[in-house]
Amino acid sequence: MEQGLFAMRCLVLLSLALLGVLSCQRASAQERLAAVATFSILGDMVARVGGEDVEVTTLVGPEGDAHVYQPTPADAAVVAKARIVFENGLGLEGWLGRLIRSSGYKGVVVTMIRDVETLGGHGAAVLGAPDPHAWQSLANALVYVRNTKDGLCRVDQARCPHYAANAGAYAAEIGALDAEIRSRIAAIPADRRKVITSHDAFGYFGRAYGVTFLAPQGLSTESEPSARDVARLIQQIRQERVKALFIENITDPRLVEQIARETGVKLGGTLYSDALSGRGGPAATYLDMMRHNAKAIVDALTCC
Repeated sequence: MEQGLFAMRCLVLLSLALLGVLSCQRASAQERLAAVATFSILGDMVARVGGEDVEVTTLVGPEGDAHVYQPTPADAAVVAKARIVFENGLGLEGWLGRLIRSSGYKGVVVTMIRDVETLGGHGAAVLGAPDPHAWQSLANALVYVRNTKDGLCRVDQARCPHYAANAGAYAAEIGALDAEIRSRIAAIPADRRKVITSHDAFGYFGRAYGVTFLAPQGLSTESEPSARDVARLIQQIRQERVKALFIENITDPRLVEQIARETGVKLGGTLYSDALSGRGGPAATYLDMMRHNAKAIVDALTCC
């Protein structure tokens, strides 16, 4: 009899313990910080710094073009519930201001490109703004990570030590990849480091690693190159014997394919500029994207 009562008490205590664990797990899930990132590259960065403490919703998903995105009512609902919003800035997300106003959001907006030494670009004089594609330099990514950590700490001071630790580990990975890419590209003669892409999204990569990028389109995928611009680029490719020609994952490949036919330059594959690939693709994270792009460029520049 006593053994039966003892067993019953043990079972009750075990059940209560399990309920406590499940309750804590549910509470923890409910307490995750609601964050919104405008597009997939920023979303991945915020997820790495936030870790399990942050629930990140990305508005423009993998393979999506933030230049031309049109927000939906569902996006406004997501923003309205957020504690913090992360944008790139410099006009890349021209639609974000309208979205925030329509959602009624009054919280913190973190501009990731803040404190980056920005570049102009082929389209800068026309657009009247610097080049927004600063994440294409891993050194700039360290600034993005710091701004992410500072933003999360601003709205969630209690978990700031967690965010700081995540940011430090992430920064170490970024620094290691930066050194690897610098070493690989430095081994290529400087006069061979010329690359053609669809639009002018790789200026920061070029400045960081000593590569010259040429593009028929300007800083935004919304711009349309003139026939004269394309003809001039084709002539430059022939004169300078450019060997590396790429399409981008977010742009229409037909123009670059036309340039390849007219110049006889073989396409080197796809570069990821403004968006990550899908989960099973070669650029599912920011670091994967930078690693993939660098390898594709090095392979094309050292081929033949």
